[in-house]
Amino acid sequence: MIPSQLIVFFMTIYLLESLTIIVQSSIIVAVLSREWVQVKRLSPVDMILISLGICHFFLQWSSALHNFSSYINPDNELWYIGIIWEFTNTLVFWLTSLLAVVYCVKVSSFTYTIFLWLRWRILRLIPRLLLGSLMISCVTIIVSALRVVFFKSQLISMMQLPGNITKTETLRTFLEKYYIGQHLAILFTPFLLFLTSTILLIASLCQHLRQIQHHDTGHSNSSMKAHATALRFLAFFLIFFTSYFLTIIISTKYILRHKTSWFWAGETIIYSTVSIHLTSLMLSSPALKKVLKVSCCGPKLPAAPGTIP
Repeated sequence: MIPSQLIVFFMTIYLLESLTIIVQSSIIVAVLSREWVQVKRLSPVDMILISLGICHFFLQWSSALHNFSSYINPDNELWYIGIIWEFTNTLVFWLTSLLAVVYCVKVSSFTYTIFLWLRWRILRLIPRLLLGSLMISCVTIIVSALRVVFFKSQLISMMQLPGNITKTETLRTFLEKYYIGQHLAILFTPFLLFLTSTILLIASLCQHLRQIQHHDTGHSNSSMKAHATALRFLAFFLIFFTSYFLTIIISTKYILRHKTSWFWAGETIIYSTVSIHLTSLMLSSPALKKVLKVSCCGPKLPAAPGTIP
């Protein structure tokens, strides 16, 4: 079957977005790995960023392989690629929520006991929290895969028996609703943690910004600019990761066939938010910002003798 022009259009955009995300993820991993080799250490934020880069790399490859393989051969159900996508997507949510928690603990001006304790311990806890995110994602996906395999085996055995059409459709509907509910439950917990941490950090920065507005010194003006920039970044970060969460949930709830233009339009929207989200993550790391400035503006020329550098 020859695809329509609309499907080809969305498929092309999706392919370009996939390549962009793969390149962005590769840059994050390559730059931070080089930084790790040179300096022999990584900051907590960079540890999370390099983990996110690896996850997004495999997430996008599994998404592209699954979508194009399912379009070319719909009868061949590549369930193992779907499991890789679901695992990496779940891990992305946990790592993003962990990044939001680190920002909230280190930057916020709250003086509650729990914040002071976390601020003192967060640097040591990051490797354990990364390992914990990996283990939680592994356990949830293993349990999810086993349950789905069990229900599908029940469905296949019922389809082979005559006169079970009504029961088969009931089980199929239950399986789809169960998958949607399970997917919601898996992603909602880390997303709620991300949302809470980001909102708390925005509230803390707004409170501190109101406190320094009464001063008219040059230092307070620079502090206000820094706080305003941080607030814009956090709002940007919150909007696009929330958009990614909502589009994932909507696409899960309204299961569309790979042959339709609506499916490819949905994939285009989902991964455009991923690409923008990755861009915001890259701008949060000084090492990555330095690479982006050099690649966009070219290498900095040496200053002429007698001039101020």
